[in-house]
Amino acid sequence: MSLKHVGKQSVALANPPSIAGHACIVGEKEGQGPIKDSFDYVSSDMRFGQNSWEKGESEMVRRALELAIGKSGKQQEEIEYLFGGDLLNQCIGTTFGVRDMNIPLFGIYGACSTMAEGLSLAAMMIDGGFADTTAAVTSSHFCTSERQYRFPVEYGGQRPLTAQWTVTGSGAVILTSEGPGPYITHITTGKIVDPGIKDANNMGAAMAPAAYETLRMHFADLSLRPSDYDLIVTGDLGQVGSSIVLDFFKRDGIELMPNYDDCGLMIFSREKQDVHAGGSGCGCSASVLCGYLLNGMRAGRWNKILFAGTGAMLSTTSSQQKESIPSICHAVSISNTR
Repeated sequence: MSLKHVGKQSVALANPPSIAGHACIVGEKEGQGPIKDSFDYVSSDMRFGQNSWEKGESEMVRRALELAIGKSGKQQEEIEYLFGGDLLNQCIGTTFGVRDMNIPLFGIYGACSTMAEGLSLAAMMIDGGFADTTAAVTSSHFCTSERQYRFPVEYGGQRPLTAQWTVTGSGAVILTSEGPGPYITHITTGKIVDPGIKDANNMGAAMAPAAYETLRMHFADLSLRPSDYDLIVTGDLGQVGSSIVLDFFKRDGIELMPNYDDCGLMIFSREKQDVHAGGSGCGCSASVLCGYLLNGMRAGRWNKILFAGTGAMLSTTSSQQKESIPSICHAVSISNTR
């Protein structure tokens, strides 16, 4: 009999793990945005010293994870399980990035919700008594994603205003069974929600219903209100999707503002950087969380946040078969106190 399952989709961790270390690496465009000072490293080289964009993405993963381990005070051999994934076929960004690290790996895929999914599983692994130290890592790269999902960047295709700019970035988190926090206290696992949208250049609209359903269930399962959090962050719906979420809740008589934001809107300046509807990609929410958000929690700017990663579960095959874009959202509650 489960003692930690709460409501329909949520869990309350009995021994909330501590976020012992976190790090993020981004590309040049991200390093020109409004939260540029929160990143650990900004590279002007889109290949990160490698001879292809895909190898460069793997290099991002390796560097971000090594930085996070170093900041945690742990040794690489102390990491008992790693949860990681990315947007590339068979998660090769992660696989090749960590292949020389000798860490037991669970490869996962949640599209842009991968960091929230990885954090959830890594936290539950510790709370369940299966490990004392775990890690979560993910990444995305503008050029690798465009080449796989849409058109090679050399094609120079026109992007509609609903399109989002895939973030070049990687974020990593180290969790431990003991430590001063911040702590992961509650998790709400999302379900697949499919509003029937087929436009791969309007994924904010495709993901918004999933974000709404998970947030709504989180509040219901745990008897919470939006005002119980200092900040609620989705990642990454952009301008289109976040507006839809706000509208859905307003129809329920619930006001998410002013303590709501979206990682896709935080990482870029839409007015100055020509990213249309905002940022996207696994690395978007991961780098915002592992930099700006967790740094802000450690500085006391926020004491309790809800990190809700959103993912569009499409592939090139499903798009070619004229399928719709099913989506998912996982919510992770992070607090400075247990």
